[in-house]
Amino acid sequence: MAEVSSSLLEQLKSCIVWSWTYLWTLWFFLMLFLVYILRVPLKINDNLSTVSMFLNTLTPKFYVALTGTSSLISGLILIFEWWYFRKYGTSFIEQVSVSHLRPLLGGVDNTAPSNSTSNNGDTDSNRQSVSECKVWRNPLNLFRGAEYNRYTWVTGREPLTYYDMNLSAQDHQTFFTCETDHLRPADASKKDLMQKAWRERNPQARISAAHEALELNEIFYHWRPLLQPLQAKRRTQNGINFTMCATAYILLAEEEATTIVEAERLFKQALKAGEVCYRRSQQLQHHGAQYEAQHRRDTNVLVYIKRRLAMCSRKLGRTREAVKMMRDLMKEFPLLSMFNIHENLLEALLELQAYADVQAVLAKYDDISLPKSATICYTAALLKARAVSDKFSPEAASRRGLSTAEMNAVEAIHRAVEFNPHVPKYLLEMKSLILPPEHILKRGDSEAIAYAFFHLQHWKRVEGALNLLHCTWEGTFRMIPYPLEKGHLFYPYPICTETADRELLPLYPKKELPFFILFTAGLCSFTAMLALLTHQFPELMGVFAKAFLSTLFAPLNFVMEKVESILPSSLWHQLTRI
Repeated sequence: MAEVSSSLLEQLKSCIVWSWTYLWTLWFFLMLFLVYILRVPLKINDNLSTVSMFLNTLTPKFYVALTGTSSLISGLILIFEWWYFRKYGTSFIEQVSVSHLRPLLGGVDNTAPSNSTSNNGDTDSNRQSVSECKVWRNPLNLFRGAEYNRYTWVTGREPLTYYDMNLSAQDHQTFFTCETDHLRPADASKKDLMQKAWRERNPQARISAAHEALELNEIFYHWRPLLQPLQAKRRTQNGINFTMCATAYILLAEEEATTIVEAERLFKQALKAGEVCYRRSQQLQHHGAQYEAQHRRDTNVLVYIKRRLAMCSRKLGRTREAVKMMRDLMKEFPLLSMFNIHENLLEALLELQAYADVQAVLAKYDDISLPKSATICYTAALLKARAVSDKFSPEAASRRGLSTAEMNAVEAIHRAVEFNPHVPKYLLEMKSLILPPEHILKRGDSEAIAYAFFHLQHWKRVEGALNLLHCTWEGTFRMIPYPLEKGHLFYPYPICTETADRELLPLYPKKELPFFILFTAGLCSFTAMLALLTHQFPELMGVFAKAFLSTLFAPLNFVMEKVESILPSSLWHQLTRI
């Protein structure tokens, strides 16, 4: 019974909201009609004549003062709006309107959860509150030495922020070090060197620390068999001391190598050391917590090396080889989803134009129980757009309506735009691209830049796909006019993305000015111009004002004459007699 009553209340509320949305024009014309009917008892004509006589008696100085005061007030509002926008990134008038006026007009309740999201049930990782915006490792991040440093050499500016590099250092320490390393003196010393290398801000200091770790590993490898029994020699050769060697090669491949070919060579050396150590720890992982932690660390090292080797093959044009390496890696380590290797695989398959394989990967990872990303959502939209984009015409679609395939493509685009609304402007080249950061914020500008940087070429390759995106992406905001408060397929868009993206991006894209700043700027300029012209040319401005008002009210006078001819002026007296 309670559910029935609540559903009736919801329906009643939706009807009231609908009436406020669509019937206000009818109510407006009804009020105008009542005012017209009551014009005689209300003495509207006499009052208008009195007001007109009063305005005619005013001197031009009054109009100068009026327009000057209007210009001053609008200028003060403009200054305040600009200050508020620079400090908080939004318009004060717009924020007050959304917060206080919309609930009175049937707006969305901020505390009410989205019905669609409760039905579709995305994962908890998509629940991003204001106080928590999780930053993810960019699965397609570039190589520092071979790619990011080129930008520095050419422009003299850093492509990565300190916050981004610090997050990478923390990731490396988490993935490539182990709590039990201090139990072995040799590994402990190399661990200290590599931790220093990961934390060091100066690139040359990081590279020097990696070389020291390699030298220490070589010295220990050659001298320990002379100092310990044969059993210790076998343990060393079986890989106990190779982990820090592998991570040192990783750092050199990432930062010292100036070409992808050189980076691939260093990663292959790291792979040899990493495989030896992985096989050894795999045999000992069940002997205790210490060995299990070492195996976990060795697994992370091996997966990282193989993924970067696959990315080297992709960048060197050996795309099929890269696809095979990624598939083997995902098959060998299916539980390591933290690296998001499937996003690397999707990009490589799109380069091969193997759209059937792309669809197969999406069928597995575009699942309601798995975290979403811009790569997942926009790749799904691209595949559906590909089926109709070559023949799509907005004029023809407006005449005959959308077909089923076109509707599916538009819905996929709307879904992708709802997840990350920043991507279309980068794909349509309405915003300039920069080098993607090493970490991204899902649904933020950083993720949009990272996606468009690698996938813009795939959208351009599909004929008509960008045209379809251009014609349909803004329709998402007609379906979800207030994405910060209520979503359709995902949770409401988090408002904390700008703060995190400003920390990740060295050059944060400029925000578009709010409407009220532009409006107050135009109003201030217009009223200031009127004040100046009225002060300089009072008679000419008076003639101009009378001509403008007569032209403005000419349609109204015409309508009033027609209504007067249809409805007699004594209609009110006849109604009172009834």
